[in-house]
Parts: sequence; structure tokens; C-alpha cells
Amino acid sequence: MVDSHQQGDIIEVLLQQPIGVREQVEEVSVDMWGGFPKVVKTVFPNALLVIDRFHVMQATNKELDKIRRQVKMTERGSKFIILRNKLMCI
Repeated sequence: MVDSHQQGDIIEVLLQQPIGVREQVEEVSVDMWGGFPKVVKTVFPNALLVIDRFHVMQATNKELDKIRRQVKMTERGSKFIILRNKLMCI
């Protein structure tokens, strides 16, 4: 664990691992911090960057809530109408 959000600090710690080990890493799951793509590309040359589902869903729900408020769907339960997986006419 690296107690920093500085790209340089994270890269420095991870580069201490042998290149043979780092080349074997296939996927790296991260949150949505903007510095991670550079870190992963620099340290793990063969890895695929994966944004974790929790943070993707958190951002999606925030945006859906903004849209719901913009179209004035403020009555109780309206959030779940948008989240339902059915086509509905409003």
C-alpha cells in the first residue's frame, strides 16, 4: 500500500518490483483518480486498466440524479423509475 496520491511516489514504490513480475500483471483495478492511467502504463506495461464498478456506478448515479432533478422528477420514488431496466414513456 502506498500512502500517497502523487504519481511519482506511487511509481517509485511500484518500480521496486522486478520487471519480470510487473510484466506478468494483466489487469489493474483502480478508482477514477486521473493519475492512475500514467502510473499503470509506466509500471505495468502489459496490464489493462480497469475502473472498479463501485466508482463507475457512483458517478452514474450522481449524473442520473442531476438529470432527474433537471426534468423535475422530484416526487417520491421517481429515482427508481429512471433506474428500472424497462422502456417507459414519461
